[in-house]
Amino acid sequence: MKRFTTSDFIAKKQAGQKITMLTAYDYATARTMDEAGIDSILVGDSLGNVVLGYETTIPVTLEDMIHHTKAVARGSKRALVIGDMPFLTYHTGAAEALRNAGRFLQEAGAQAVKLEGGKERAEVVRTLVEAGIPVMGHLGLTPQSVLQLGGFKVQGKTEAAANKLLADALSLQDAGVFAIVLELIPAQLAETVTGKLNVPTIGIGAGLGCDGQVLVSHDLLGINGTKVPKFVKQYCNLQEQMLAAFTAFKNDVEQKAFPAREHAFGLAEKQEVSKLY
Repeated sequence: MKRFTTSDFIAKKQAGQKITMLTAYDYATARTMDEAGIDSILVGDSLGNVVLGYETTIPVTLEDMIHHTKAVARGSKRALVIGDMPFLTYHTGAAEALRNAGRFLQEAGAQAVKLEGGKERAEVVRTLVEAGIPVMGHLGLTPQSVLQLGGFKVQGKTEAAANKLLADALSLQDAGVFAIVLELIPAQLAETVTGKLNVPTIGIGAGLGCDGQVLVSHDLLGINGTKVPKFVKQYCNLQEQMLAAFTAFKNDVEQKAFPAREHAFGLAEKQEVSKLY
């Protein structure tokens, strides 16, 4: 099975074919996404929200990300696995960013990393790319800056903000990113930025004009346990199915309906229980 690559990202944009990306944080989910033919799996620091129970992604550590990326990499043989660099692992200089990013490839088995920010991250991106580490950018709503942004709000709504986002995207492209996530920005702006870039854009809450789409898998599956954001299409509601299954198990155990005879094991033929004591 051929691994999807960063070159395939570029080729799909050039061919006008949409790129599919989802988040995963464990082996079984990654394996299933591979079977579905998803192009790329992002081991997002969103695991802080949907797996670890934090209110933001800020508490997520590098060790958290390495641990979960290893599991995803073991489950995926086809999709491009991208490790999300967490807060403060690439903010204090290119040298430290290189060491941290290298761990995603060398230890965790990822094929690329993602980091947030625009022009201010260009030097870091360039350093990683020159060292042979593929980098995906991330603009618009950048969750690691949510405290500075004042919450989860649509970005790029003013002319000045839109121009800055485009300038940041071009700066990241010049630094060598192979793709850029555009999160929670007006659809018209996302389409304009996408048209001005040679590298593909992956939208989340950014409309249809991007070269591909990504969603947090827990949102898509309906197991996030919170209000579904406007930009999410919920393809099923596993929360309800899981609740029903857990409740049924509880009732069966309490009513002595489980385990039934078919779930139990007997002794070997002619073995007498009395001889076991």
